[in-house]
Amino acid sequence: MAGPTRKGDSMATRGFVGKRRPPEGIKLPPGQYDVGRDFPVLTAEATPRLDPERWTMTVDGLVAREHTWTWEDLHLLPQSEYRGDIHCVTTWSKFDTRFGGVSVDLLLDTVEPLPAATHVFVTSTTGYTTNLPLHEIRDGKAWIVWTHEDKPLPREHGGPVRLLVPRLYFWKSAKWVTKLTLLDHDEPGFWERNGYHDLGDPWLEQRYQGD
Repeated sequence: MAGPTRKGDSMATRGFVGKRRPPEGIKLPPGQYDVGRDFPVLTAEATPRLDPERWTMTVDGLVAREHTWTWEDLHLLPQSEYRGDIHCVTTWSKFDTRFGGVSVDLLLDTVEPLPAATHVFVTSTTGYTTNLPLHEIRDGKAWIVWTHEDKPLPREHGGPVRLLVPRLYFWKSAKWVTKLTLLDHDEPGFWERNGYHDLGDPWLEQRYQGD
């Protein structure tokens, strides 16, 4: 997935003015535009063809018990849905989306993260990686999803399955996800090693390192 063009310097820099979250009720983060009904396709790697029957989801690292789920296993878990907005670092936002799957909380409850675990290193079947603070995928903040608007998630958008972390820029919602590894430190992923922000909060415009 490609990144946005850097903004030019200005008389009043963000570092001087500071960053604030918007008033309650504002839906569009700063620097974003409403993409409407479109759903742009952006990816850092070739789009794979995954067989759900061969795909697995593993949570390992600093956990009491490593666990791997098959496609069937995940579908036997209580299902949940995200309804809300998503925001891409390339400046588009899509409002009122619906994704279905399972809460990441269910997976974490099974493996029991150790007290030392602070971060998650996310790996896709393609080799794509990204990093997240552990608290950003807990307490109803992240899902493993396989439907969009009640239809199977399209390949170009990560189908058959992707991570969904809608609070952050969409590069954190890794397509074709296959593993979450819990760590006691931050381990930059693909885009983070190439200059993107470690967290990626759209409301704070955390696009690049230093933002």
